[in-house]
Amino acid sequence: MYRRNLIKGLVAVGACPICAEAASAADTHWGYAGPDGPEHWADLDTKNVACSAGTQQSPIDIIGAVRADIPRMAIGWHKGGGKMMNNGHTVQISMPEGSTLTRGDRVYDLMQFHFHAPSEHHVSGKGFPMEAHFVHKNSEGNALGVLGVFLAPGAPNASFASLAAAFPLRAGEEVAVDEVDPNGLLPASLGYWTYEGSLTTPPCTENVEWMVAMEPVEVGAADVKRFTSLYPLNARPIHSPNRRFILGLN
Repeated sequence: MYRRNLIKGLVAVGACPICAEAASAADTHWGYAGPDGPEHWADLDTKNVACSAGTQQSPIDIIGAVRADIPRMAIGWHKGGGKMMNNGHTVQISMPEGSTLTRGDRVYDLMQFHFHAPSEHHVSGKGFPMEAHFVHKNSEGNALGVLGVFLAPGAPNASFASLAAAFPLRAGEEVAVDEVDPNGLLPASLGYWTYEGSLTTPPCTENVEWMVAMEPVEVGAADVKRFTSLYPLNARPIHSPNRRFILGLN
């Protein structure tokens, strides 16, 4: 996940110790192919040891999920202005304060969301053209909760189309977006799978609570191409679940 601007801001206010580790690692050059690719991330910086030694790494292939009585998600995201940046690894939209995801007695604040192509998670061996990651921080602690939503070509999606039309084309370029509505990227059903995982980029920090929506969201094929023209491959390979439980709620 692409958190450089978010995590540096949180570090500055002392809000997120786990983010301090990620901010430091974000300054080390890494990529998705060649000597800087995922199989070498742990060699690029000593802070990235979890990328190779961790036992709860993400993403995973969601298979053999157990139907369970887990809390339903309640989404309290608000439309508003934000900042969209091409950070050299993805396009990331940083959100203003006030949007939340509630799951049982846990309340998470939405910090940012970004995109991967193809999807990082798979379902029974099948991937999707894209995946959006909505990155949250627990409002009463430092735990991170990430909601993954699969994106598939189909009917145009107004929220995604408005972002795609303004994607910054160069790494390091940032633009203001006046009307960001993350709700438009939610599926009609909030059924989801959940498991304990990690960040999917260096330093691959674990103890991240993952929620992956079961229902994909359709977006316009031309808008998918606008992203893949910038980032045709920015997905970390699948990792072993290592006997982790994957729980599901339809």
